[in-house]
Amino acid sequence: MSVDRVPILMYHSVAHSPSRATYGLSVSPEAFAAQMRLLAERRFTPLTAQRLAKAWRTGSGLPEKPVLITFDDGYEGVHRHALPTLVEHGFAATLFASTGWVRGAHESGGALDLMLSWDQVRELAAAGVEIGGHSHSHPQLDQLTDAQLWFEVARCREILAEELGEPPVSFAYPYGYSDRRVRDTVRAAGFTISLAVGNALAERPQGPYALERVTVRRSTGLGEFERLVEGRGLGRLFVRDRVLTKGYAVVRRTRQVVRKASEARV
Repeated sequence: MSVDRVPILMYHSVAHSPSRATYGLSVSPEAFAAQMRLLAERRFTPLTAQRLAKAWRTGSGLPEKPVLITFDDGYEGVHRHALPTLVEHGFAATLFASTGWVRGAHESGGALDLMLSWDQVRELAAAGVEIGGHSHSHPQLDQLTDAQLWFEVARCREILAEELGEPPVSFAYPYGYSDRRVRDTVRAAGFTISLAVGNALAERPQGPYALERVTVRRSTGLGEFERLVEGRGLGRLFVRDRVLTKGYAVVRRTRQVVRKASEARV
């Protein structure tokens, strides 16, 4: 695989019994452990989003078989189940936290399952997991007004800096949705790399604010997982996702037109 094309794996919950809302996008601890063993056996080198951004920005180079392991939202199982496996293999990873969903200060409600506490987030960071932003309350960012969008992105970065002692550099769009306005806002807030979904390998021409990831689900078997990280047959594996994404993009654009018309009348 060319190091100009990098698999970025998108995980959510790692749990034995996830909530109904997160079930399809969860993986069992046993499946996660098997997937990490496969990466180790195939001699992949996991990176953080920050390291990938720096390598592609400076041309400093990447290992022969790079991969990114990312977790969205901030579910408690990442600390309970995923972290011990990551530590066992010495793997780097990146967690994108929705700050309003983390248990404790700043909590705003709306979480879909048991979430991390701030102490657990700090323990993940101390263990070498990069902590990135994922908005404050996990909305569809491209549907927000300019003021709402800035709040969601800037407030998320502010809270992470306050809780962890340094500002995050990476961001992931909730639901994978973004447009130029959203990407410009993420850049203006101080993030240097941001990830979408797309279900394709990440490539430098995508730019640092629209890098694509591949989704790992509860239904992802080990053979399919191997094809994901090798970048084989992704079009066939995610054909249904792409059809649904194109259809929903039309819906979101229509909503944007309605929102802008409403704002213009105010």
